[in-house]
Amino acid sequence: MAAFSQSSFAQTANPAKPEPAEKADAKASESKIQKVEVQGTRNYDERRQDTATKIVVTQEDIVRYGDTTISEVLKRLPGVTIGGVQGRGGDIRMRGLGAGYTQIMLNGEPSPPGFSLDSLSPDLIERIEVIRAATADLSTASIAGSINIVLKKSVQTAQKELKLGLFEDGGKFGENINYQVSDKAGRMSYSISGNLNHGQYERPSYSDEVRTDANGRPYTAMHTNSLGWGTFNNLGFSPRINWNFENGDTLTTQSFVNASRFDGHFSEMRTFDIVGILPEELKGKEDSLKPIYASDLQNVHSDSSMLRTNLNWIHKLADSAKLDVKLGLNYNKRNSDVELWGYGENKAQILDRRSISGATDKGLTMSGKYSAPFVQDHSFVFGWDGAYSKRGETRTQVDVSNTLPLINLDENFNADVTRMAVFAQDEWNVTKQWSVYGGLRWEGIDTRSSGDFKANSTDKNNTPYSIHNRFSVWSPILQTLYKLPDSKNDQVRLGITRTYKAPDTNRLIPRRFISNDNSQGNPDSQGNPNLKPELAWGLDMAYEHYLPGGGMLSASVFFRRINDITRTDLSQDTNGKWVSMPVNDGQATTRGIELEAKFPLRAMMEGAPAIDFRANVSFNWSTLSSVTGPNNRLDSQTPVSANLGIDYKLDKIPLTIGGNASFQDGGLVKISDTQSSYSVPKRVLDVYALWKFDPKTNLRVSLGNLLHQDNINIGSFTGSNGSVQTNITPTTVTARVMFEHKF
Repeated sequence: MAAFSQSSFAQTANPAKPEPAEKADAKASESKIQKVEVQGTRNYDERRQDTATKIVVTQEDIVRYGDTTISEVLKRLPGVTIGGVQGRGGDIRMRGLGAGYTQIMLNGEPSPPGFSLDSLSPDLIERIEVIRAATADLSTASIAGSINIVLKKSVQTAQKELKLGLFEDGGKFGENINYQVSDKAGRMSYSISGNLNHGQYERPSYSDEVRTDANGRPYTAMHTNSLGWGTFNNLGFSPRINWNFENGDTLTTQSFVNASRFDGHFSEMRTFDIVGILPEELKGKEDSLKPIYASDLQNVHSDSSMLRTNLNWIHKLADSAKLDVKLGLNYNKRNSDVELWGYGENKAQILDRRSISGATDKGLTMSGKYSAPFVQDHSFVFGWDGAYSKRGETRTQVDVSNTLPLINLDENFNADVTRMAVFAQDEWNVTKQWSVYGGLRWEGIDTRSSGDFKANSTDKNNTPYSIHNRFSVWSPILQTLYKLPDSKNDQVRLGITRTYKAPDTNRLIPRRFISNDNSQGNPDSQGNPNLKPELAWGLDMAYEHYLPGGGMLSASVFFRRINDITRTDLSQDTNGKWVSMPVNDGQATTRGIELEAKFPLRAMMEGAPAIDFRANVSFNWSTLSSVTGPNNRLDSQTPVSANLGIDYKLDKIPLTIGGNASFQDGGLVKISDTQSSYSVPKRVLDVYALWKFDPKTNLRVSLGNLLHQDNINIGSFTGSNGSVQTNITPTTVTARVMFEHKF
């Protein structure tokens, strides 16, 4: 929804740094020769040389395991975890925090509304940047950090590439095709890529819910068997064109179009028993304790389409200065049709419900920055960015039942979000060993939303609402890099940042979403128009030691103090219905340690096999002032995560094999004084093999989630309305085969 210029630290070589006259003259001469893109030294190590701290993942690492979605790639990165069930995607977390604490960007711009990273093929990505500390030229809505997906732009050689894939998951098969054409024509270069994915799935799960009295004694038990199955299809198309002009200017246009369709089915079968003595207030009300449906079946059909296009003009000025301007448009449309049939204990149908919803997002982004070396050893950058997005949603629901209260809905709402930001930054090379980065950013967001809600077709009372929410944040930022004297391989970093987390538009709207079977564990939900942004001060420190052959060892620590944190409040309304709503409540602190090591064995031992090692481990802690401890972690923060990977390239045959083992701890989390949750640690093992028939033809085989560990979560409530709910989701091993050929 927002437009931000890509960080000057995210280039192959920092374009804002002053260049010697002879180097600038050489580049001017080279620009007269046919080239796709003029860049600095190609072996420039961004992670090592840039003052701003980041981790850069190359295209080779991205495609190594033959992953078909970006979330599968991200789960192996240092300090990054994926929520949800293993192998099925989920919220992306840095330092154990998701839900808006981690910012996801595309080419340096926050991803637009309705955009899913998994709609992008990994083959379109040039690199992934894990940005631990904020910089002024990127949005500071990144308390935990930012993940920047940088798409391919330059075309080095003319080529055609075809990838054909087949995958299997739990006995269900799918196919994917990727094709890319790249070429040059004079000063213009272009690339056109497309991808097609089709798949099926079948996923069982089951749960047990036990209700308890004020003394913790159980009195009812319910077991639910669930099964989801269906098909999905995805089609993507991405053209990009680069022009290099005689005066050194460049113009780039990049677009991608994506369309997807999903047809799914979901069924539940429940059994209910009274297993203990009922509390006095419930005696004689046994029927009210039973679930509304003994079984139900749900069919979902959804279509979505997305168009995003960007234009980037870089104009070179005198004295190595330049102007970088970007303009972007995006459009996203989603429609869904959901049918629900509920059945009673005698298997007779008691409810026929149909819900039809639609949403449209339209957006415009514009950003620019001017960079110039006004003073020797300084790199000044001044810029702005702005965005406007408009969202419209509709939802109708029609119930047919002779025994249940009807919930007929007719809803619509519109939201306009305007964001503006200005920034200034400077990178100062104080000495050969010491560089300092300083920046200041002002960012403001204005949200206006209106709509109406109509419940039941016979109810003549429309409930319109209109909200206006505005806030702004000043973000001073300081980072420094110091290379230790008498050592070419050791350096330390320090960063102080001011960041924020803005309330999501949907969480500001006082619209109520009604649960199919209202309970403590499955409540209605409603937004809160009085939400304020969360503001945080942060401290980051790191020590890095670089090894021969591209290896490195690093240790880093972080600290965040967050005010006005948002947590979910659960309460009962006047009708006894459970309702969850976000509220600002108190202060939180989070801190952590991250350790990383990677090195080629041959760089450490002469004559050793061609084995590359990589390992990382992260420890996170947090506390909430509004919830008594222990285990009062923020946002169910992942306390420990680790990865261990090995790649082995055989010398005598064209085969590379490797694997990655990951661990993600869970444990007990206290959500409120009466609510807690527990999750079992997740362990995942992935392996791959790559056979090179010739320089242009590869066969890649991978197995994912070899341990196929069950995903187990337990939620509990204490008090007079106590309950314990255990959810178990089995997982499966996934197999992929990918044939790759370059023409």
